Amino acid sequence: MPTLRQLFLANNAQTTNFPLLLEFERAEGIYIYDAAGKAYTDLISGIGVSSLGHGNPYVIAAIKQQVDKYMHLMVYGEYVQTPQVRFAEKLIAVLPESLQSVYFTNSGAEAVEGALKLAKRFTGRQQVVACYNSYHGSTQGALSVMGNEEFKQAYRPLLPGVSFIRFNEIEDLPLITEQTACVIIETIQGEAGIRVPDAAYMQALRQRCNETGTLLILDEIQAAFGRTGKLFAFEHFEIVPDILLLAKALGGGMPVGAFISSNIIMGALKENPILGHITTFGGHPVCCAAGLAALEVLLNENLTAGVAEKELIFRKLLAHPAIKEVRGKGLMLAIELESFDLNKKIIDRCIEHGVITDWFLHCSNSMRIAPPLIISSDEIEKACNVIVEAIDYYTA
Repeated sequence: MPTLRQLFLANNAQTTNFPLLLEFERAEGIYIYDAAGKAYTDLISGIGVSSLGHGNPYVIAAIKQQVDKYMHLMVYGEYVQTPQVRFAEKLIAVLPESLQSVYFTNSGAEAVEGALKLAKRFTGRQQVVACYNSYHGSTQGALSVMGNEEFKQAYRPLLPGVSFIRFNEIEDLPLITEQTACVIIETIQGEAGIRVPDAAYMQALRQRCNETGTLLILDEIQAAFGRTGKLFAFEHFEIVPDILLLAKALGGGMPVGAFISSNIIMGALKENPILGHITTFGGHPVCCAAGLAALEVLLNENLTAGVAEKELIFRKLLAHPAIKEVRGKGLMLAIELESFDLNKKIIDRCIEHGVITDWFLHCSNSMRIAPPLIISSDEIEKACNVIVEAIDYYTA
């Protein structure tokens, strides 16, 4: 009889020829457990998703309560469903006044697609500006605004009218013109290896968009919900986007994304033509119930407050001669090493010793550090000890 691993390889579509092939049975807090009971520290939160850790009881209770009431009823936007309404209400309450209309999707990539359509529809323009080394998802529109040709060349032709500027380079901002519908940019670049822009750059970008009538789309799919030490990363730079993109931690472990804008801008999707953007499962009531519960936990337990201190602990414990740089903000960090080969060996040894980490799509020589926000100082120390031992093993 084939093993579960063999069935996975035979029947489940593969994304690489070298999947991790880790088999897990349960997860709790910052740990994931295999069939033998071995605990693995999840130092990447399922790539930025599990910010509250795994199995938060408040989120689980909200899911169970909603399942008993109803699940899917109708395509998004037709029925008044309590979980969608309450979740949107809570999101709007913690966002700037101009971000007042939430469109729920199934994922971050779908939020990107909706936002690009919205920007074109509202402005009547066709040109889009994105950043080199950006990542916004793998659907064709999202891929079109990805700033890495290696990952997109096999899938051309993609969307026309997309041009690229350098992230955090004020000199490139004049490339945004009166023909530009939108600039889509990660508030903090993720797959580029966690690149934090200067406040002066972000403010100049906001000003340039104002001058040209261009909509500013901020992708906070990885950076939002306390990960950088602020509830939303744009708060670090004292700017507000025209359209905000959310997903990953938004759902508390369930699949949900959103693009958020003003009532005036979002209203462009309602007519000429009607149903300008449609999703069947976007804003699924169970996902919205989970997301609302997760946001309430984040706020009620003030989990964002401890993020900056935990960042300092990581930086202190990861001071090592073989580490070229520790970049990032809060618990969204990158450890830069000499090469991908060295990084991959260290990552594999960390996993072998019970610490799950990863590399970045556009910066393969850097290691990802993005644990659940609930990680304790003792747990940080234990994880860092494993990382440093792995580095020593290959560099001493």
